[in-house]
Amino acid sequence: MNVKSKEKQENSAIELVIEVGAEEFEAAVDKVYRKNRKNIAVPGFRKGHAPRKIIEGMYGSGVFYEDAIDELYPNAYAQAVEQEGLDPVAYPKVEVLEVGKDGFTFKALVTVKPEYKIGEYKGLAASKEEVNITDEDVENELKPFIQRATRLVNVEREAKEGDTVLIDFEGFDNGVPFEGGKGENYALELGSHSFIPGFEEGVVGLKPGDEKDLDVTFPEDYSPELAGKAVVFKIKVHEVKEPQAPVVDDEFAKDVSEFDTLEEFRKDLAEKLRDRREHAAEHAFEDAVTDALIGVLEVELPEAMVDFRADQVLQEYADRFERQGLPFQQYLQMTGQTLDAMKEQAKAAAEHQIKSEMALDAVAEAEKLEISEEELADEYKSLAEQYGMEAEQVKAAAPAEDVKTTLLRRKAMGVVKENVKAVKPKKAAKKSAKKDVEEEGASAEEAPKKKTASRAKKGTSKVGEAE
Repeated sequence: MNVKSKEKQENSAIELVIEVGAEEFEAAVDKVYRKNRKNIAVPGFRKGHAPRKIIEGMYGSGVFYEDAIDELYPNAYAQAVEQEGLDPVAYPKVEVLEVGKDGFTFKALVTVKPEYKIGEYKGLAASKEEVNITDEDVENELKPFIQRATRLVNVEREAKEGDTVLIDFEGFDNGVPFEGGKGENYALELGSHSFIPGFEEGVVGLKPGDEKDLDVTFPEDYSPELAGKAVVFKIKVHEVKEPQAPVVDDEFAKDVSEFDTLEEFRKDLAEKLRDRREHAAEHAFEDAVTDALIGVLEVELPEAMVDFRADQVLQEYADRFERQGLPFQQYLQMTGQTLDAMKEQAKAAAEHQIKSEMALDAVAEAEKLEISEEELADEYKSLAEQYGMEAEQVKAAAPAEDVKTTLLRRKAMGVVKENVKAVKPKKAAKKSAKKDVEEEGASAEEAPKKKTASRAKKGTSKVGEAE
């Protein structure tokens, strides 16, 4: 490998012209021939035994050149980048200029980190939420415990909203039963809006033993075979149950918690809620500080750098769905989104990530921050405990330079936060681009689950809509 030339281009790009010599190229061509000859049929020879010269005579002397170039150029590119001391921040654009028996020459456009500088980073203003816990907040924390302890009790009266009814139902389209429209001993909570409009309302007022023909119309945006159709459901009510909430007292606290009194339980709920809100407020404050810091960063990001990082963000996004058991392509189909649209969202997050890293790196450099070996060792120990791994395993997975960079940025953020002016947030605080994508990812992950849960709850019935 030989770097023939190196020229600086626009948009933080360096053009390298790289030459691979005849000996190295010949070895790669021969390797490709030996690998592929078993798939090449030549008259007069057993498959896989035709000499290279015969194959080249039939298909041209360059029949193996393309595969040989693919074999060699990644390593040649990596060697050239290292030799020239470049730190690529995107995939290179590669173009083969010459190829023949004497080797090949290719051009690589290498995108490198652009020049940047930070403005005045001390005294920035960032919004910070003040955490307060009210009695109403504590009552809301109690509600899930009360709901879980609430029992359903049979009653002999007309059903009303909030009750749960045990029913049989069957749907008919012009007198003919339709698929998925039947259920037996089905527990339906009235007011849950888990069935199509008009169904639950039609059950209200019925008593155990009552039967009814219920006229309803499927929504226009329902499945094609039923969308907009007027149908009849034959309903029979077996039971009506009303929720019976527990008495919220010391005995209740003993039943649902580790505490002996309701006062202790409430106090614990308040403390845990405060911890959660303070944690969330601190994260939001750090996001606001980051946004303010990015505001005093001067940089022009090359598009290739943003695209490269966006691909990484999108891959992390897809991996998150895969870990939830939902293939990313299936998620796109379910939500009606396209990969291009997702890529545009990822670009916003990518740009935010890159700028925040640059800004913190600039602060670390300005403050002449350093990471000691003791701090590095402590971080490895902390990571090992966090992930339940041996320290040596963590060191193998997380190179020291990467960990030091993370620690330096953490220190830099500490410096900025120490000198920031905290202000009360506006009513509608603007989220960062990073948060927009992350929060959309989280809600997107939840949406399919809710839909699946809805279908599981309703079995094969087509009466129930996705919640």
